[in-house]
Amino acid sequence: MKVTRNTPNQLILSNTPWFIGITLVLFILAFVGAGVFMASEGGEGIFFGIFFALFGGGMGFGAFCAFVRRVQVILDRDKNSITIRRQSVFGYEQVEHVLSNLSHAETESTTSRSDNGTSTLYRPVLILDEGMSAGRHPIVEAYSSGRGAHRLVDAVNDWLPAHKVDSASQSA
Repeated sequence: MKVTRNTPNQLILSNTPWFIGITLVLFILAFVGAGVFMASEGGEGIFFGIFFALFGGGMGFGAFCAFVRRVQVILDRDKNSITIRRQSVFGYEQVEHVLSNLSHAETESTTSRSDNGTSTLYRPVLILDEGMSAGRHPIVEAYSSGRGAHRLVDAVNDWLPAHKVDSASQSA
């Protein structure tokens, strides 16, 4: 996710997973193409080719549905609104909150353990301290490694008025 607009009146955070989307489409095309080629040869390979195309293409399509999601977060001072838009193969969702209820942004973390040790994953969340939507609202659903979540949190907190972020960090 990255900052696509940062003006005094508007901050837009956006994530369009082009790389993974294109990679999965190529994966689907490779399996379906290979399966169709095997099936077109005829004989005993026809059933294997159909299975190969359906199974490989289906796995790719399932991964595409699970991992390719467009997310856009718009913080707008003029409209006093926070708009979180999510779009996937299954549909479009838009949630709106009141910007003046936004206290600050934080980074949530989770630790995963494996044979190689532990690793910590992060995601950015918006903290609304007032109103009907009070609580923690993740910007993205998935946790990830690296500094991306921290950069987004810094961008949101830097964009907010200084008195909001200072008072929120003192009360936490």
